[in-house]
Amino acid sequence: MPAEQPHLHLLAKAPLPGQAKTRLMPLLGAEGAAEAHAELVRHCVANACRALPAERITLWTALDHAHPLFGELGAHFGIALRAQPEGDLGARIRHALASTPGPGMVMGSDCPSVTRDLITTCAQRLASFEVVLLPAEDGGYGLIGTRHDHPGLFELIPWGSKSVLTATRQRIEALGLSASYPATVWDVDRPADWQRWKGVQAPV
Repeated sequence: MPAEQPHLHLLAKAPLPGQAKTRLMPLLGAEGAAEAHAELVRHCVANACRALPAERITLWTALDHAHPLFGELGAHFGIALRAQPEGDLGARIRHALASTPGPGMVMGSDCPSVTRDLITTCAQRLASFEVVLLPAEDGGYGLIGTRHDHPGLFELIPWGSKSVLTATRQRIEALGLSASYPATVWDVDRPADWQRWKGVQAPV
């Protein structure tokens, strides 16, 4: 019997000038940074929909849940749209994972190095491991997936710091969970990251 296909949850802010990708503003300005964010969200959703059926994907929105970008993506790809709840990143990740039955994965929308093939690999690894994680070069991670609810994975993690990955790895070990780390990825956060992305234009 084939393993159950996981549900993929994507977290995305609305591309509001001055509120999205603010660390790109020195290079692109407020409007340009917002447009860059929108480009990354579109790329992320398109990759996700190449890897998994639309009914297995939810886009969790923030800042402006009615933003035209979200309506565009929902209509074009046929994916579900839901509003992110209040709380820190850990609470929002856990809420997303708990919102659908069976195995699930969560990723942000600013990590274009998470390709279609990597999403597929992570989905496959969840058939054999309790946790799948894509470490990020900046000390965080680009995707996390679990087969079951593990609250301790997301509690008291120093979100936004360079210690997120280390703390999460330690928590996985402390909980005695089997884990797979298929690849190290990078996200677009600072001007050099944007230039890297535009220079590489990572494959889908």
